[in-house]
Amino acid sequence: MQGKGKMRIVSGRWKGKALVAPDGEATRPTADRARQAIFNVLEHAPWSQGVLGTKVLDLFAGTGALGLEALSRGADFCLFIDQAPAARAALMGNVEACAAQGMSRIWKRDAGDLGPLPPSANGPFDLVFIDPPYGKGLERAALSSLTQGWLATRACVIVERGRGETTLDPAHIDPRYRLHDSRTYGAADILMIEWTG
Repeated sequence: MQGKGKMRIVSGRWKGKALVAPDGEATRPTADRARQAIFNVLEHAPWSQGVLGTKVLDLFAGTGALGLEALSRGADFCLFIDQAPAARAALMGNVEACAAQGMSRIWKRDAGDLGPLPPSANGPFDLVFIDPPYGKGLERAALSSLTQGWLATRACVIVERGRGETTLDPAHIDPRYRLHDSRTYGAADILMIEWTG
């Protein structure tokens, strides 16, 4: 786990741009090295549509590092969702620092209870990041919630979990999910899932 003050956009139009995180342990940003690895897979895996031109949903967004990295690499739009006021304040600062206001929105909403996709969300989404606090099982509710119209055909869903947590088979949540890859980066297990619905 790296120091929060050292986070940066790894690649793309905002490469090297510093990102800030709120104080305390409530927000746990994805390390730069793990983000680089995730996007390398997204841009080269045969089952991935890549990042360019996609609509992105960043759940439990925290600092917004994943969604901003996607925008930096050519995504068209990102909806950031987080319930924590401190996280949303840091996220707003990071969006402004990247001048990404015109291609993003920030919502306060429960990622595990999204409800049906509203028109104002600008979905459905091609690429979704789920990065909840470790060890609480929140990713299961989020995966279930997304099935209410939030996912475009062949959407890619990236789930970050704590290393060594109990096995998660997304097909048990909904048979239209297909797990393509699972990798470990430091303290994080990353699941790469396709929505076949």
